Amino acid sequence: MEIILKETIDTLGREGEIVKVKPGYARNYLFPTGKAVPVTKASLARLEQEKQAIAARLAAQQAEARTLAEKLDGQLVVIPRRAGDENRLFGSVTTADIAEALGTAGLSLDRKVIVLAEPIKVLGEYRVQVRTGYQTTAQLVVQVVPEEAATPEEN
Repeated sequence: MEIILKETIDTLGREGEIVKVKPGYARNYLFPTGKAVPVTKASLARLEQEKQAIAARLAAQQAEARTLAEKLDGQLVVIPRRAGDENRLFGSVTTADIAEALGTAGLSLDRKVIVLAEPIKVLGEYRVQVRTGYQTTAQLVVQVVPEEAATPEEN
């Protein structure tokens, strides 16, 4: 089934593109949530009218993603945690913890854009990738330190 995307979906395409999807996916998810419309003469005509506005919106979003990536690239995030023998953590550091630490530093991010292969379970310094959008990524430096060694000025 061919549909027109009303917003950018990472796994499908960008806003304004015509893509093929399975009918159930379109009928049960994309149409009810307003993320897509079926391809008809009327929807194609509306797409033609809105092409310039969509292009401008996409360019603005892409510039915003680049700006965020530049701001995040090389950013140091210090996360204090309790640790036991051999520097093993009691618990782990997850994407939610990293997003929360960034939030206290003044950068609001959704935890879903932080790419962490598996939770961090040992003290140390880690490079973590952040997807800012439009195939743009940034590298954060996450430093997991013992709880008593953390100081507020390191954030």
